[in-house]
Amino acid sequence: MASQAVDESISFSRGDVRRLLSVAALFVICLTAILGVDILPAPITAQVGTLVPADIRAPRAQVVASQIRTQAARDAARTAVLPQYDYTTEKAITIAAEQAGRLRSLLVPIETAFGPSATVEQRITILAEAVPTLTPASRTTLQGIVPLRWPTVREEALRVLDVTERTELKDTDAAQVRARITERMAGGLNEAERTLVAELLGPLIVPNSAVSIQLTNDERSRKAAAVIPVTDQILQGEVIVRGGTKLSAEDLEKLQAFGLTEAKPDVAKLGGWFLLAVTLVSLLLAWVARYRRSFWHRNNVLILIGLMLIVSAFLVKLTVGRAALPFVLPMASIGMLMAILLDGGTALIVSAVIAILAGAVNTGSGSSLELAAYVFLGGLAGIIAIRKGDRLQTFLQAGLAVAIAQAAVVSIFSLLGERDLTGIVQLWAASVASGLGAAVVSAGSFAVLGSVFGILTVFQLLELANPSQPLLRRLLVETPGTYHHSIMVGNLAERAAESIGADPLITRVAAYYHDVGKLANPLAFIENQAGGDNIHDQLEPEVSAQLLKGHVADGIDIAYEARLPKSLIAFIPQHHGTALMSYFLARARELAAAPFGGIDTGEGRKAAGAVETRRFRHAGPKPQSKEAALIMLADSVEASVRSLASRDEKTIRAMVSRIVAERVEDGQFDECDLTLRDLERTKEAFIGQLLGMYHTRVAYPQNQVVELESRRSAVVSGSFRRRGRIPALTHLGMASPDRSATASRRPGEASTDAPDEARGGSGSGQS
Repeated sequence: MASQAVDESISFSRGDVRRLLSVAALFVICLTAILGVDILPAPITAQVGTLVPADIRAPRAQVVASQIRTQAARDAARTAVLPQYDYTTEKAITIAAEQAGRLRSLLVPIETAFGPSATVEQRITILAEAVPTLTPASRTTLQGIVPLRWPTVREEALRVLDVTERTELKDTDAAQVRARITERMAGGLNEAERTLVAELLGPLIVPNSAVSIQLTNDERSRKAAAVIPVTDQILQGEVIVRGGTKLSAEDLEKLQAFGLTEAKPDVAKLGGWFLLAVTLVSLLLAWVARYRRSFWHRNNVLILIGLMLIVSAFLVKLTVGRAALPFVLPMASIGMLMAILLDGGTALIVSAVIAILAGAVNTGSGSSLELAAYVFLGGLAGIIAIRKGDRLQTFLQAGLAVAIAQAAVVSIFSLLGERDLTGIVQLWAASVASGLGAAVVSAGSFAVLGSVFGILTVFQLLELANPSQPLLRRLLVETPGTYHHSIMVGNLAERAAESIGADPLITRVAAYYHDVGKLANPLAFIENQAGGDNIHDQLEPEVSAQLLKGHVADGIDIAYEARLPKSLIAFIPQHHGTALMSYFLARARELAAAPFGGIDTGEGRKAAGAVETRRFRHAGPKPQSKEAALIMLADSVEASVRSLASRDEKTIRAMVSRIVAERVEDGQFDECDLTLRDLERTKEAFIGQLLGMYHTRVAYPQNQVVELESRRSAVVSGSFRRRGRIPALTHLGMASPDRSATASRRPGEASTDAPDEARGGSGSGQS
């Protein structure tokens, strides 16, 4: 029974695809427009040095490169570069060799004076004129050096000169090196010899490294190029310019980086919102099409879901950049409303989508995950606590559950983060305000939303169940038998619904209105004939069947005129499904098979087999829900059991079991999710309720006398009526001479709208 319904729910036609695309496009456009409303900000025209009136926040997270600070860092790097010198090893070696040659040239006369061929007089004369730049003291020292000592002095002079010139000697340091040249000499010379060597080397010590403007500029450029650009990691919602301060050049640079100084649309941000809307809407509609097939073809439900999403997106968008305001919004009311108007599964999915939206919109505030968890878990608590929302106390309890869940989320993230006690207390207060607001919003709007979108609510059902309803008053006044039957069916179906987990309230209310079509022709149904003549005694079976089928169409018309909710009207054709009107089918076959002139030629039996069964079936559809199936069973059971002469437990149990088995064999439950276990529980619920309804009483003697007198009067009345019209005997449950046992059932009772195959010879009142 349930498998076929599931298979049907999986099918997806081309029309459904077009419907999905059109609905998805509408939702995506609306969501993208709301989420991307700030992609074209008003340009900021403040100039450097002017006062900024209010805080300016970053519209998105971005890494901003500061040209001003980067240039300042590069200038500092240039300034820090010292003058660069043109010293090279090759240059130093060359200069050292040149200066050594000059020293040797300078020492040629001295070498001659200390040569072996020179006499003392010649040495004195030569040394007196050899080096004109020597001071008298150094010349005296030179003249006093013995020839064997001179090579040592000469080699030390050459060594010191070579070492000095081979190492870098800046032009700015040359004078200092000359003045302290004696410090570079080895310890083998005395002080006078050191002074002599210093005077010999002084003119020969020249710088080998000079400042190079080209090299200095090249080094400064290299250092400046090596400076890493200065950047700032700015989060969405972060204050980039404080209000009440003068706008600096760096502030203006940040504004320009975000494009706030010109009205330029943020295409990347718009693309992100569009992709988010496409993803969420596609998954949501796919879930509805896959798991809530009954919602898929109800435009009012799709519009309601879309409206909840759009309103939620609008509200969370208004709170962007505000620290505590998002936590005050009663977002849990969306889930509570969905749970009341639709069901808990749909409410859960919608709450999850709204939580994602809330987190995405507040990404830059640093609390996106916290806010998403806050919205989702608060909504989940409300969905669990709200149930059906049939009492104001339920809404208050749900609001309290929402407040507790949201306060717990705030506490968790506060302990994991760096929020101070004041912040925690403020958000606790926001959680309480949000929970109470959710209770107030859902309690005050669910009835209005249900009325606007044509969705049944508990309060509407309770109002429709009130006996003072105009349509129920009409049933009571114009068709009292049908009214009483409907009340009994409601009691039976409600108890069965409670036993299998179906909705007992909508089952009972739908049962009250399932036979309103009988108002169009009350006397066509035996429960309204009050013992009078049955019009079906004078009609052909096919005509009677069409007359009975007409009460379904009449019921739909009357229900629409009375402005009953469409979901209730759907029960009217489903409570019969495509069931067979067996009594009239049997009569038609009996009449077709009757022998002609008392002689059975076999032609009658052929004609009986040629009776079209489809003429005696209701148009349907079959029950589409458990509630409709229960009303179908309760309708047949109540009418059948009422016709029983004996209403003990054994008889009632047998009758209920037979009717349930007939409906199952006829395939009436193939399109709903009623299970075999549900059927067993339904039978037990029916039996228990029927035994309570038809309990036995003590037989009072005076009652027995009245009953005997009424039977005697009925027999006398029937004897007079038999003289005029034979079918009138059926009002006493008596068979007429020319009819079979099957046709001997009371035509007035069988002329109602449920099968009568399980009824005894005494007849049964179908309703």
